[in-house]
Amino acid sequence: MASLPVQFSRNHHLSTPNFSSRFRRSTEQRSFVALVHCSARENGDDDVRGIKKSLFPVKELGCLACAALSAFTLTLASPVIAANQRLPPLSTDPTRCEQAFVGNTIGQANGVYDKPLDLRFCDYTNDQSNLKGKTLSAALMSGAKFDGADMTEVVMSKAYAVGASFKGVNFSNAVIDRVNFGKSDLKGAVFKNTVLSGSTFDEANLEDVVFEDTIIGYIDLQKICRNETINEEGRLVLGCR
Repeated sequence: MASLPVQFSRNHHLSTPNFSSRFRRSTEQRSFVALVHCSARENGDDDVRGIKKSLFPVKELGCLACAALSAFTLTLASPVIAANQRLPPLSTDPTRCEQAFVGNTIGQANGVYDKPLDLRFCDYTNDQSNLKGKTLSAALMSGAKFDGADMTEVVMSKAYAVGASFKGVNFSNAVIDRVNFGKSDLKGAVFKNTVLSGSTFDEANLEDVVFEDTIIGYIDLQKICRNETINEEGRLVLGCR
């Protein structure tokens, strides 16, 4: 008998495979440890030996069923995916909006940061100097207003900008990879020589958005081209079919 990975042991009598699963929860690490036991036994009786061949498919089905149970158990034991994680509570720091003017000092394109940036519901309308070239990796931007702001050369890797407003924002030469722009308003925004790889725009307003020399992957391009708010010029520049 063996725990996952599954191992079959044989004795000398035939019976249908039996399966059992056992879960042990770790309260410290909040993870599941799953143990799956599978066994298949053969009967040594002469009469039973004569029907081994006819029951062979049943044994194979039992092995497949046990393998399926093992896979299902591993699925239950795996960590919760990011899509199901809730956002943290709104920061109570009275200077949290001003932190965008400093940014994440060690932020890189992989979203690493030295402190979280909670910019939710902050207003940066028409800011022409404080955001330019800043690193805002993994920033929380839901509900924030950046309308008319100069955000050239910013790094916004893995930022969460669902429901934010970026009308007329200049994103030229910026790194905007893996950003969630779901339901955001980007009317008239400028993406010139901008990295947009991995970013999503589900239900976002992309009316009159300028796409010029934008760096975007083929799969990402297919997704963005499904957005019906992109005008004909934008679709032509992007190469939407």
